[in-house]
Amino acid sequence: MPKFKIVVSDPKEGRTQTIELEGPAAKPLIGRELGDIIDGGILGLPKVKVKITGGTDKDGIPMRMDVHGGGKKKVILSGGIGFKPKTKGERRRKLVRGRVITEDTYLLNMVILHEEEAAAKAEAAQ
Repeated sequence: MPKFKIVVSDPKEGRTQTIELEGPAAKPLIGRELGDIIDGGILGLPKVKVKITGGTDKDGIPMRMDVHGGGKKKVILSGGIGFKPKTKGERRRKLVRGRVITEDTYLLNMVILHEEEAAAKAEAAQ
């Protein structure tokens, strides 16, 4: 059974809220990817669109947008999510998770898109 802890932030209000989904309520999120825009009704936020921006698994391994699939992979990173270089030009092989949400995902970060932002993003996608 999937169980997710979801942190939803509202940039207009400057607030965040934590939502926990478990079992059948969490099933619609399985297979989604980082960057997907979904209906807030899944989270109990009617009339709102939310964008999936990030997440981690139960061990704290972060999800990265540029890694395909949903499993753990060791990739060479020079910065960004999952690695902060200590010296200029440093690269290191780090363990990260892919961009697809699986049952192993524990925490998801999402941001509320307001009407004008959602319309602009939908037009850009077409």
